Amino acid sequence: MSKGVLLVNLGSPDSTDPKDVKKYLGEFLMDPRVIDVPLWARTLLVKGIILNTRPKKSAAAYQKIWWDEGSPLIVISERLQKKVAQRTSIPVGLAMRYGSMSIEKGLRTLHDQGVNEVMLVPLYPQFAMATTETILVLAEELRQQHFPDMTFVDIPAFYKKPEYIEVLSKSIAEKLEGVAYDHLLFSYHGVPERHIRKSDISNGNCKMDGKCCFKKGAVQHEFCYRHQCEMTTVQVAKKLKLKNGTYSTSFQSRLGFDPWLQPYTDRTIERMGKEGIQKMAIVTPAFVSDCLETLEEIAMEGEEIFHESGGKEFTTIPCLNDRDDWADVLATWVNEWAKTEIEIA
Repeated sequence: MSKGVLLVNLGSPDSTDPKDVKKYLGEFLMDPRVIDVPLWARTLLVKGIILNTRPKKSAAAYQKIWWDEGSPLIVISERLQKKVAQRTSIPVGLAMRYGSMSIEKGLRTLHDQGVNEVMLVPLYPQFAMATTETILVLAEELRQQHFPDMTFVDIPAFYKKPEYIEVLSKSIAEKLEGVAYDHLLFSYHGVPERHIRKSDISNGNCKMDGKCCFKKGAVQHEFCYRHQCEMTTVQVAKKLKLKNGTYSTSFQSRLGFDPWLQPYTDRTIERMGKEGIQKMAIVTPAFVSDCLETLEEIAMEGEEIFHESGGKEFTTIPCLNDRDDWADVLATWVNEWAKTEIEIA
């Protein structure tokens, strides 16, 4: 077996042109694991409403954060890929779940290099059906259709791996060195509450009551996004020796009117500003690469909300991006796997 790796991130429009943004949003929002309603309802919502109203607004948001080299998420992911490739002897490919850098193209590139055993690395620390699951499901569909001689293995959610927590904690500490702050907010990308229930493998033991996530040994935690977010916060807080009351968890980027994971980030920022928090720091550990949701929604909109609510200083902590120590961690996982001889059916 000839081994190779495919790093997979979210994706991005090809440009900030509303036409490219519309194409990207159409692929993203028509994914049944993103908007998990019947096809007719999803089509009506996405193609009948969202794609007729949202592309121009989203294009304007992308224009605010776009780099000369292109999409920040794509550029950062490419830099990370190169660094990981320098640290391992097997081919390292890069793909996006949505957009022109497709998973099929990524697998084809590896296949053309003679790779027939692939480690899939969804670049998401926590499992969610709208992120990790949709990547793995599509990859398997593509394998069956186009690459039947390939076998896959994937890295499970790595939110609690000590080496990941170490690097994440270090990145936060470095950014906050010498910075006075009253509260550190851990903001994770939100998902509808029903996604948590659909991922529950314990036949309804997930209570969605804010307590279930902290029970030790609960079987549902293996695929519970909320639990994994909460535990990321807990582990980093322990590592950084944060005092109770000086940090908390929230969820951003809700869409539509159904209940999403709470508390909501925008409302949390507003509340804290009104309650007298003068200096806030915010980190977004659901992402390993800075993107629209971190650079525009948090660093720009979030700061504006904070200031309008009475807050003074708003410090945004970058994602891990292409840090050398983060590339070292990924390469270590890759190299450990590359030495094994396990056959994956």
